[in-house]
Amino acid sequence: MGDAEIIPIGTRGRPGRGAGKTSSSAARGLAPTAKPAAKPTAKPAAKPEPAAVAPVKAAPKPKPKPKPKPKPAPDEVEVEVAAPRPPATTVDRDPAAGIPVGDWLAAIQVGAREVFGEQWEPQLAQFLAFLRRRVTGDYTVDEYGFDQEITQRFFMATLRPIAEKWFRIEVRGAENIPTTGGALVVSNHSGTVPVDGLMTMVSIYDATGRHLRPLGADLVFRMPFVSTLARMGGTTLACNEDAERMLSGGELVGVWPEGFKGIGKPYSERYKLQRFGRGGFVAAALRTGVPIVPLSVVGAEEIFPLVGNLPSLARLLGLPYIPITPFFPWLGPLGLVPLPSKWLLEFGEPIRTDELDEGAADDPMLVFNVTDQVRETIQQTLYTLLMQRQSVFR
Repeated sequence: MGDAEIIPIGTRGRPGRGAGKTSSSAARGLAPTAKPAAKPTAKPAAKPEPAAVAPVKAAPKPKPKPKPKPKPAPDEVEVEVAAPRPPATTVDRDPAAGIPVGDWLAAIQVGAREVFGEQWEPQLAQFLAFLRRRVTGDYTVDEYGFDQEITQRFFMATLRPIAEKWFRIEVRGAENIPTTGGALVVSNHSGTVPVDGLMTMVSIYDATGRHLRPLGADLVFRMPFVSTLARMGGTTLACNEDAERMLSGGELVGVWPEGFKGIGKPYSERYKLQRFGRGGFVAAALRTGVPIVPLSVVGAEEIFPLVGNLPSLARLLGLPYIPITPFFPWLGPLGLVPLPSKWLLEFGEPIRTDELDEGAADDPMLVFNVTDQVRETIQQTLYTLLMQRQSVFR
């Protein structure tokens, strides 16, 4: 009983952590142990704020599946009938612009009438027919190479504005040209460049409706491109055989007896006729018995006034002459434009040859007399027209 441990009254039950242990140790004779240092407690970190949670959408309700249609019986198959199309119209529409094609064509026709006149549709049809004939070869060319269709549609159409607007040609005595049968038109030659022959062709055609068949020099047929055009326009070589064949065939033949001596004479000798050669054209007219119609041309001498020549260079190039005018070659190609002089063409009374004897063409003296008569008629008419002319350009 004396060794019993005395427990304080407040320590019943579970002994405390402090005094109970010390008393026990001291009672057992053990040295008191040092109390371990308290460990520093870390401050608890702040709790993170909860992240914003996106609202969750409710899942869509599944659509009810359509009930399959019952398959019809084989004898009850339905046939789908297409909707009826609107009736077709004659006017289609342009899908790009939405403009009716008929209205578009009508507008083109109206514009074409304003530009080309009311006759543009027949003219277009004629031109297309012309192209078809040329492509298929449905056209005629005579034994001399004369293409009448090309001459009327292109050559005459090109020369006519020059004759009417640029040279303002006045034709006199057109009634002296025979309307049918063969005839020989004899004219003076001038102008440095043989433009007078082309103007005579278009003037005779417009006055009488007949094509003049010129007799050209051999130089014309030595030039590649010019020879083809000359043949198509009705020109043939100036020889008695061709001239007699044409006259016998009823053609209207043109000849310029002065040749290069006439167109190459200087400006100081203008309107003075040169020699008419040996009269071969008169012999052809006498053999065929056709009339000779003298023609006098005033105005052609002034289109290219010839003031000089280069004979050495001309012989080197095989040309009859190389002209020098107040504008050529100084102005280059511009110097080749003819001056717009006023032209007068007068056809004299025909000289009949059918009243002469059959062998008159073989008589040199008779041929010379007829040639001189034609030359004098043209020369006197030139003097008369020059006296009547008030100005070169009016």
